[in-house]
Amino acid sequence: MLQITEAQVLAKLTMAKAVELVELAFRQLADGTAVNHPRRRVILPTGSILHYMAAGNGQYFGTKVYSSNPKTGAHFTFLLYRSADGLPIAQLEANHLGQIRTGAASGVATKFLAREDASVLGVIGSGFQAETQIEAMATVRQLREVRVWSREQARREAFAAKCAAKFGLNVVAAETARAAVEGSDIVVTATSSKESVLEAEWISPGTHVNAMGSNWLIKRELPTDLVLDCGALVTVDSVEDALLESGDLVTPMKERGLTSVPAIDFSPAVTRTSASQITIFKSNGLAIQDVVSAGYLYEIYS
Repeated sequence: MLQITEAQVLAKLTMAKAVELVELAFRQLADGTAVNHPRRRVILPTGSILHYMAAGNGQYFGTKVYSSNPKTGAHFTFLLYRSADGLPIAQLEANHLGQIRTGAASGVATKFLAREDASVLGVIGSGFQAETQIEAMATVRQLREVRVWSREQARREAFAAKCAAKFGLNVVAAETARAAVEGSDIVVTATSSKESVLEAEWISPGTHVNAMGSNWLIKRELPTDLVLDCGALVTVDSVEDALLESGDLVTPMKERGLTSVPAIDFSPAVTRTSASQITIFKSNGLAIQDVVSAGYLYEIYS
């Protein structure tokens, strides 16, 4: 079985290629040529958690397995199999694979849902995932300004400086969350918050929002009125997964007594109804995105 390291992933899986691959994954889900199973978790009293998710298409199938613990962080592995005969063909170190394809998912949603002239990006969060979110937005839109806010001033300033140098962008550290979001054409939330990190009144007409930080029902980044009361087009990478993981959607459902998820599955065929409509992409992360990315890397290195 081929072993693919983190360094090999970083060497060949560019953001532009990841956006292309994840777009393919969304198209395959839409036309029924891919199958995706939601994430499941084994939670231990020690605080350790085993997470696992699986998917497949006509070429490859596989599973991502990762452990997490508050003291030691997360550790990701992806196992790839060939669809034709079921043989195991590759094992990948998948920390960076997950980071890149998560950014790419927001990139694909932004490609199809954000206004063509969107050029100002507001980001709440400065952790592991926020960096590739910025890279993905810059891949699908010409950005003239990026505003970043997170709770610690020193951290957000260091993050802004790092991203400015790495991506050649005008990245500034905002003084408040509102300053980062208000007037932005694209907004990304990349936090682990249990409460909303922005307010609906901060979001201008025509803004596209990528909410990608939370994939637990007890967490959320978006307020109920933004999801339900602003006439927004709300999309999610999987409605099936949303019922299990999207506090951003399930909490508003409970608050309003709704019985169905207030969102539709994202696909490249989904479009905004007007230039002024707010669009939202709620990302939980799908294993099929890992499958297509792992298959691409396998073909390069085998």
